[in-house]
Amino acid sequence: MFARLIEDCGACCEAVNPYMLASPFWRGRFVSVIVPTGFANPAYSNLLPALKAAEERIRRFVESGGRLLVFGAGCAREDAYDWLPFPVTYSFAYGPRAVRYTCESEYTSLFDGYDLAAVECDGSFPAHGGETLAVSASGEALLVGKAVGDGVVLVSSIHEYPSREFLKRFSCGDRETLF
Repeated sequence: MFARLIEDCGACCEAVNPYMLASPFWRGRFVSVIVPTGFANPAYSNLLPALKAAEERIRRFVESGGRLLVFGAGCAREDAYDWLPFPVTYSFAYGPRAVRYTCESEYTSLFDGYDLAAVECDGSFPAHGGETLAVSASGEALLVGKAVGDGVVLVSSIHEYPSREFLKRFSCGDRETLF
């Protein structure tokens, strides 16, 4: 369903399985890479070991201009985000949260069309090395962004599909970057 939504927004979408991602011989060219919700929960996914194996390639992809969107890990694992090019600590706790933007950012369009008084989220980011773009009513970081080289990494605990407007801007671009 996620792939269909991205394609409906005007971008091409290629599903990459964990075996391809972890393989040092596989190469792809992308504008953006999206890591889905629950990526660290072994009950739903075997993606975390592949992300860890591809850590250097992910860093190079972003530094060279790629865009990376990472959703909630979906479980309480301290090492869930240690493959990112900056530190992120995740606190797993599913439920609706009121969302408030902390600054003007093109990336807050992720929440466009949602009732900001009650957005389903699967946790928060109590510590991180990025910029907090959106918080809950109690001040929990729900959307974190960081420029890395020529690219950007966004980490979100929203447990909904990103808005169509966000996907159009984030997934489409003038150039693809080697992964």
